[in-house]
Amino acid sequence: MLLVGDEEGMADVAAEYGLRQLCEVRRSETGTPLVSSIFALARGASQAPLMACVNADILLLPDFVEAARQVKQQAERFLVIGQRWDLDVRTLLDYSPGWDGRLRADVQRRGRLHMPAGSDYFIFPHDLFAEIPDFTIGRAGWDNWMIFQSRQQGWPVIDATPAIMVIHQDHDYRHLPGGRPHYEHPESQVNQALAGGSANLYMVLDSDRQLVNGRVQRPRLTLLRALRQAEVWLTPPGSQRRGLRWKLARPFRRLRRRITGSLE
Repeated sequence: MLLVGDEEGMADVAAEYGLRQLCEVRRSETGTPLVSSIFALARGASQAPLMACVNADILLLPDFVEAARQVKQQAERFLVIGQRWDLDVRTLLDYSPGWDGRLRADVQRRGRLHMPAGSDYFIFPHDLFAEIPDFTIGRAGWDNWMIFQSRQQGWPVIDATPAIMVIHQDHDYRHLPGGRPHYEHPESQVNQALAGGSANLYMVLDSDRQLVNGRVQRPRLTLLRALRQAEVWLTPPGSQRRGLRWKLARPFRRLRRRITGSLE
């Protein structure tokens, strides 16, 4: 495992757990690390056949590695994504034997499956995404572009929600201006422009495969997927939010958001 960045406390964590820390990250004008630099540093520091990018507030279970192995046996070029489970974690985790079963049971008891928008983790072969725009990390848009780019390239985008339980620890946004989520942050607007506009911001619902019981297969068509397909087909390219196509797409978008409770 690699820790990328030199934020406060990272060196102590790397030393405590024997992790390799990669500090020389390029940043935006405001000091936010660039995703392109993070990926390049990690790729240069490892020859592993698969790479995984996981948000720092995510807890992983052993099923994460097993699912990656299963996909690698069935596909050559791919992107694995999935929905997360939100959990209010208030105490230190107990990693004594059986920890994963206890944590999984706690999620099933108190956790909430997050809406199928964006993604908190990516698994992909080492040679993919060698060139990406200079997105800023921790801002909206870059994760959605990853999904769009994979679909454009014809790489299977595999929704591993049925196979992987990733756990997001609830938190506030005191680290951002006004304590508000990053969706309206200026760097999120820059990310969206770098992605080519709102039409290029895909989500888990735009995956064209699923990992179910160890097998990569086409996903079952659901109401949410049907609404999203209609929305994508009608949405004009780039950032255009006008015209007949945009007006026709809006009802599908509103209904999908109403069903998922989306905050995107």
